[in-house]
Amino acid sequence: MQDLIVRLRQHGIQPTPQRLAVAQVVLTTRAHPAADQVWARVRRRSPTISRATVYNTLNLLVERGLLRSQILRGGKVVFEPRLEPHHHLIDEETGRIHDIPWHALRVTGHRALAGFEVREHQVVMRGRRRRR
Repeated sequence: MQDLIVRLRQHGIQPTPQRLAVAQVVLTTRAHPAADQVWARVRRRSPTISRATVYNTLNLLVERGLLRSQILRGGKVVFEPRLEPHHHLIDEETGRIHDIPWHALRVTGHRALAGFEVREHQVVMRGRRRRR
């Protein structure tokens, strides 16, 4: 917990008990939870925490560079602590989002898009895990 407190302070965030509860859930996961999923997990430990507090904390963590928010699944915003470049594969059977290493795919042509300045890119694939 002390590491989390230090990390929040390094990013200019006052580590209140509510913020720590949210950060502990979302910064230690490999999943890509939506805000309501984070709220449900935090409420198991802190039953009085409000949805607004969770949403505000998630937005603060994104704003301060500790989280990324993306629209990957069914138009819903999901959050992830993995900040380095990578791609995603959405399993159509389970809805689970898998991180795909950046080097596993090569994207070409994005620099030659006339009239656009590409700031970043990623590939979002949909499919399913092969049965073994």
